[in-house]
Amino acid sequence: MRIPVAWLVILLPAAMALAQPARFQIARLKYSGGGDWYNDPDAVPNLCHELNHRTNIRAGEDEPQVSLMDEELYNYPFLFMTGHGNIRFTDEEVVRLRHFLETGGFLYADDDYGMNKAFRREIARVFPQNDLVELPFDHPIYHEFYDFPKGLPKIHEHYKGPPKGYGIFISGHMVVYYTYNTNISDGWTPSHNDPADIREQAFRMGINIVSYFLTH
Repeated sequence: MRIPVAWLVILLPAAMALAQPARFQIARLKYSGGGDWYNDPDAVPNLCHELNHRTNIRAGEDEPQVSLMDEELYNYPFLFMTGHGNIRFTDEEVVRLRHFLETGGFLYADDDYGMNKAFRREIARVFPQNDLVELPFDHPIYHEFYDFPKGLPKIHEHYKGPPKGYGIFISGHMVVYYTYNTNISDGWTPSHNDPADIREQAFRMGINIVSYFLTH
């Protein structure tokens, strides 16, 4: 597992103090604007449970929740965000998120039907010179641990047409991954009564996303 160099100063002392390997941790991003950033609270713990049972990644099976201005933000290099509604970053949060991503952090955003317009608006404020780019099917994120030759699986039918995966790149390195018209994270919870094969595809893609972050 690869941890970005910029984060070793945070992770290594903690690991040494505990006398055990550092655990990978996914933190959920809290945001303002009225969107339900908190929905499906069991999704991330369930994904981390699958990571622990299927891979060599040791993941914490809880879910820290952080805002962009929290002191603990830089303890969590992998941020997850989702929701159905509006997102609004303050000017200070825009600067903080940009610095977080430019220094080794990663943001995975999953549209849970209704946050697309707001997410695109706010991420454009964070990186006005770096567009969201649709990823081709041969991108490594679709082949990292499990193989998805046709790109993203479609977990929920929100709109007609195929699911889309987008990235923002800095110097060739992807720092934001955004999934649209699929809702991968809904498949990480049994709350929506999805068939077992659909949930399996969601878990597999989630594992690919985490594996990609840790190896690139």
